[in-house]
Amino acid sequence: MSMTTPAGWYPDSNMPGTERWWDGAAWTAHTRPVQGQLQEQVPAAGFGPPTADPVSRKGSTLALATAGVVLVAAVATGAVLLGNDDEGTKPKSAPSVSDPAATTADPKNSQATTPPAKDDSALLTDQLNGISMPVPKGWEKSDSSLDEGTTMVTEETYDCPAGGSPLCRRGRVSSITATRTDETSPAALAKQDIATAADKAYEEDAVGSRIYGGIKSHTVLASKSVAVAGRAGYLVRWRVVTGAGPGGYVQSLAFPSTVGTEAMVIVRFAFDASPEAPGLADMDKIAASIRPIGDATSGGVGSSIGPG
Repeated sequence: MSMTTPAGWYPDSNMPGTERWWDGAAWTAHTRPVQGQLQEQVPAAGFGPPTADPVSRKGSTLALATAGVVLVAAVATGAVLLGNDDEGTKPKSAPSVSDPAATTADPKNSQATTPPAKDDSALLTDQLNGISMPVPKGWEKSDSSLDEGTTMVTEETYDCPAGGSPLCRRGRVSSITATRTDETSPAALAKQDIATAADKAYEEDAVGSRIYGGIKSHTVLASKSVAVAGRAGYLVRWRVVTGAGPGGYVQSLAFPSTVGTEAMVIVRFAFDASPEAPGLADMDKIAASIRPIGDATSGGVGSSIGPG
């Protein structure tokens, strides 16, 4: 059975002190400074291109062997001293160097190991872009290969308004890297992306079906600067009217990544405009919950930080 290396940050052998993102199939252009031993990801044996450094294994083996020899010598010395008592008794035998060494390793010589990351189902984590957000009650992480980026959706499905699928969702949030543009302005990027976000949500699905009857019109509800994940960002929000069903609300939130080369990140929101769907207050709450990975306090869409 073939195995593939999981996506993640791995040491770049061509750039000392740098980690490069492996997307599960190939190396990408995303890099970042080494984050320290506690965040280094080492793939399991038998995996693909990223490989672990064998030097540390040799060092640990030598340290354990040395500790074993020292321990055996100490036991032998103690046995000789105990044999020199008043009655002249001697031990029947003494341990030899070939005897098994103690199984307890010297903590000074043992190499620290990083425990595997806990799979927290209540947290949506975008490792590539260095952000995370809580998964609200009634939502779940998406495992669909048709979803772009890191995505969560509302748990319940329903028959799509224009037919063609019984798997429509009332809410969807996706975090993606802006790879098809050189734009570095959050405002310009959000304004540029919103039409694409609307089309992907309500014009056609990933296989080209118009499950909402297409978009008939839209209204701009918001376009403003915001602070998100501790960075200066920008959001644009539309209300879209569809050929079938209640239509929906679409939002593009753009900001620079908190890691690596600080590539631009887009978080897309798509909520149905129906009583059963999450409301705009929920959209704001999810946006405000976006944090750098490992940071539980900073960031979030708190307020406007400039003219909108």
